[in-house]
Amino acid sequence: MKGRIEMQNIRGKEIRLAPQEITQQINSPVNALNRFFDFLDVAPKTADTYRKALKQFISFLNERGIKTPSREDIISFKKDLDANGKKPATISLYLSAVRRFFSWCEAEGLYPDITRGIKSPRIDAGHKKDCFSGSQVRDIMNGINRNSLEGLRNFAMFGIMAVCGLRTVEISRANVEDLRNVAGVTCLFIMGKGKSSKSDFVKMPPQVEKAIRAYLNARGHVSGNAPLFASCSRRNRGQRLSTRTISGVAKSAMINAGYISERWTAHSLRHSAVTIALMAGNTLDDVKAFARHNSLNTTLVYAHNISRLKSACEASIAQAIFS
Repeated sequence: MKGRIEMQNIRGKEIRLAPQEITQQINSPVNALNRFFDFLDVAPKTADTYRKALKQFISFLNERGIKTPSREDIISFKKDLDANGKKPATISLYLSAVRRFFSWCEAEGLYPDITRGIKSPRIDAGHKKDCFSGSQVRDIMNGINRNSLEGLRNFAMFGIMAVCGLRTVEISRANVEDLRNVAGVTCLFIMGKGKSSKSDFVKMPPQVEKAIRAYLNARGHVSGNAPLFASCSRRNRGQRLSTRTISGVAKSAMINAGYISERWTAHSLRHSAVTIALMAGNTLDDVKAFARHNSLNTTLVYAHNISRLKSACEASIAQAIFS
C-alpha cells in the first residue's frame, strides 16, 4: 500500500504504521499512544511525565516535517533538549519515555525500535542543592512568625522537614492519623517516593512533636484522614497542600532569614538532615535507614563530601608553600 512502511523481520511481525501516522498519534482519540499508556504499568505521575515527554517528541517531529523518524532524529531530539536548557536528568527521563514507546511499537508490529544504542547524558552523582548547618536551620526557624495558624503550621512543617529529612511529597501525603505511637515513641508513617503505601515511618523528636501538637491544637478538631498540614487560605481552607506550595513555604522562610540562592530549596532541608546525621557520628547503615535510601551508594555520596570537607590537604599544601 502506498505511503506505508512494510517491514517483515521485526520479531516476526509486519510493521504496519503509515509514516505520517507516527506524528499523528498524539492527537487522535483512539491511537497508538493511548494503547501504549493503557499498556504501561507505572505510577500515575510517571505516566504523566511520559505523556509530557512524548508530546514534546511529537512536536519536535512535526516542527521539522519528519514523517518517518529515524535513529538520527532521536539523537537530534536529545541535542535539541540540551540546547533548550533541559537538565541531564530531564533529558534522560524524556529519552526513557521515547525508548519505551518505540520498544512497545516494535513489539506490537507498528514501527521498528529506532532507539537502540542511544545513550542518555551522564548525570553527576553530586547534589544539585546546597545544605544548611544546624545553626542556619535554627536561624531560619527562629524567623518564622508563629502568631497565626499559618505561622504555627509553617514552623511545624519546616521543623519536620529539617529534622526528619522528609520530601515535599511525603509532607503533602501525610494525614493526621499517620501520627502514631510505636512502643512509646511518636512516629509519623509516610508514603515515600515511588511507594504505594505508608509502610515507612520517621521518629518524632520531642521538639518537633511539640511544634506539630501546637499547630493541631490551634487548628481544632479534624478527622483522622484530614491532611496533617492543610491550607489556611479562605478559598482552600483545610485542603491538602501541594508540593509546590510546600516548597514555596520553605523557600519563603529561607529568603526571609537572608538565605537567598537558587541552590537553597525545600530539598536542601533533606540534604541538611542527612549531612548533620553523618557529621554527628551516626553509622552509614543508620543514616541510610533514616533517609530511606534505596542504595548505600546514595548515602556514601554524603559521606564522601563530609570526608572531603574534613581533609586537611589544602591547608597542608598552603603551609608548605607560604611558610
